[in-house]
Amino acid sequence: MSADMRIDTHHHFWRTAAQEQPWRGNAHAELAADFEPADLTPLLEASGVASTVLVESVDSAEENDRLAAYAAACPQVAGVVGWLPLADPDAARAELARADRTRWCGVRCLVAREPLDWLAPDLMAELAALDLAWDVVPVIDAQVEAVVALAHQVPDLRIVVDHLARPPLDGGSVDAWSDRLLALAECPNVALKASVGIDVLSSWERWEPGALAPVVAEAVTAFGPDRVMLASNWPVVTLRADYATALRDLDAAVVAAGVDAAGLAEVRAGTALRWYHLPRG
Repeated sequence: MSADMRIDTHHHFWRTAAQEQPWRGNAHAELAADFEPADLTPLLEASGVASTVLVESVDSAEENDRLAAYAAACPQVAGVVGWLPLADPDAARAELARADRTRWCGVRCLVAREPLDWLAPDLMAELAALDLAWDVVPVIDAQVEAVVALAHQVPDLRIVVDHLARPPLDGGSVDAWSDRLLALAECPNVALKASVGIDVLSSWERWEPGALAPVVAEAVTAFGPDRVMLASNWPVVTLRADYATALRDLDAAVVAAGVDAAGLAEVRAGTALRWYHLPRG
C-alpha cells in the first residue's frame, strides 16, 4: 500500500431542512447549510482522497435512510457509520433489521457527556459478530472508564474513538486528557481518529495548526500509527478551516510526530482499511 493513498474516515452529509441537529447552536451559523456529495467530491479529488467513511450526525432511523441514499450517490463513500439506539438493545436490533446496511462498517449514537452505564455487552458482541465497529467520543473520565470496560468485555469489538478523544485545546487539563488517552490506548481493540471535534473548533477563534502538533504527537505515541486514522470531520471543520487546509495540517502533524513511511501509510489508509474492513480499491 502506498503512503500516498488517503482515506478520509469521518465526514457528514446533510440538508438542514431535512433534520434537526441539536448539537448545532447559534455559534455554528456556517453549518446551517446543505452539504452534499456534489460539494465534497471536488474537494476529495483536489486533496488526493481515494475514499471516505460517511458518519451519522442525527440520531434517527430517517438518518440511516439518508445515509444509504448518499452512499449510493457518492462512489467515494466506501463505508457508512450508521445510527443505532444503543441504549435500547431491542430497538437497536429492530433498526439493524430494518436499515439498509449495504455499506455499513460501523455504528454510532451521539453521547455528548452523558454516562455510558447503558452499554450492553451482549448487543455490542452482536455488532462485532456482524463485523461492525463502534464509533464513540468519550470526553469525561466516566465515559472512558465505560469504554475501557467494554473493550475488555468484548475484545472482538473494534472501537473507534473520534476526534482525538477531545483534547484540551481550549485551556482544559492536559494531564486529565493524557490519562484518558493512555487508558484507551491500553486496549488493543481501540483505535483513534486524528480529527478535530466541534467543541474544540467552537472554542478556537481561528484554525490553530500549531496546537494540533503536540496532541497528535501524543496520540500517535500512545496508540501507534497502526491504530490512528486520518479524518477531516467535514463539514464541521469548516467552522475554522477549509477541507484541504484541515486535512493537510492534520497530516502534517502526523509527519511532525516522526512517523516513518510505513506508519504514514497506516494513518492515511491502512488503519481505516483494517478497522472498518473497507473494500480495497
